[in-house]
Amino acid sequence: MKRINLKRKLISFAAILIASNSSIFAQTTEVKNIILIIGDGMGLSQVYAAMVANKQALNLEKATFFGFSKTWSASDYTTDSGAGATAISTGQKTYNGAIAVDTNKKPLTTIMEYASHKGLATGAVVTINLANATPAAFFTHNEYRYNYNDITNNYLTAKFDILIGGGAYRFDSLKVSTTLKNRGCQVIYSPDSINLGVKGPILCLADSDDLPRVLDGRGNYLEKSVDIALNKLVQNKKGFFLMIEGSQIDLGGHDQNIDYIVTEVIDLDKAIGKAFSFADKNPGTLVIITADHETGGLALIDGDIKKGESVAAFAAAHHTGVMVPVYTYGTGAQEFSKIMQNTELFEKMMKALKLGN
Repeated sequence: MKRINLKRKLISFAAILIASNSSIFAQTTEVKNIILIIGDGMGLSQVYAAMVANKQALNLEKATFFGFSKTWSASDYTTDSGAGATAISTGQKTYNGAIAVDTNKKPLTTIMEYASHKGLATGAVVTINLANATPAAFFTHNEYRYNYNDITNNYLTAKFDILIGGGAYRFDSLKVSTTLKNRGCQVIYSPDSINLGVKGPILCLADSDDLPRVLDGRGNYLEKSVDIALNKLVQNKKGFFLMIEGSQIDLGGHDQNIDYIVTEVIDLDKAIGKAFSFADKNPGTLVIITADHETGGLALIDGDIKKGESVAAFAAAHHTGVMVPVYTYGTGAQEFSKIMQNTELFEKMMKALKLGN
């Protein structure tokens, strides 16, 4: 009778199991990098409409853990983007319109500031102007989100390694871009012109105000910019925090335009694919995809799966108060598999990166 080396068989089986299941590595490696992806206004209906329209699986469907976030603000049942982003970036609920300040209008330390203080690289890529609520709430502080000139000037004191978005007109007219350039920041006006071989921070102002819609020919700006930002931030051996926003999903909801929404979600999903691929190649990377709120009260009342079409109905032309999904992938992803307050996202990210200690 042939004798079986049980010990050898067990060792071989374990090796195969580990090699074939990257989630085992994800749960045993410390978090070094966080890629936070915010689909502004992106609820479950927005995601599913994009799945149908894409006629194949979205990159988002590769996420390994899922949860939900409660989005109400300190002042309202339905949050705005300022309070929603502030809750995620600082861990405190505040009033609608606030930009990284508390209910008494006192500045709150953002996770970008905590990360920079620890020596991590930081950055953001958005499809809107950089003075808009979501990017502003991660890098600046202001009592009112529409104080665009003040917010733009606040970038003079912000710590960042790379920022890519719109807003060139305001940055240039206020001479913020000139001041930053004189301080050694690489200030350019197209992602294609970014030189990653030059040391120092990068400010890329890719449009005079908001970027065009995908429907109007924005092309692969977001996917390309995310790739550039990751290649910049990974140069920091201590790690990084990158925020990516699919900013105009929200605008499609306000316009009650299902084509606008779907094309923006699919565009963001390409960036999600870049993030997942980076996480696969760089153990210690946590990818989080969520929304600050839902916009439009989108209901999918009919459709055609084969044609990739959804029939949409909207409850409103503004934000709603429903919970929004949280999708995670990579190292530490399992920590987000629950129903949580939006402020818990901050707490969990801080814990993952061991910030604030």
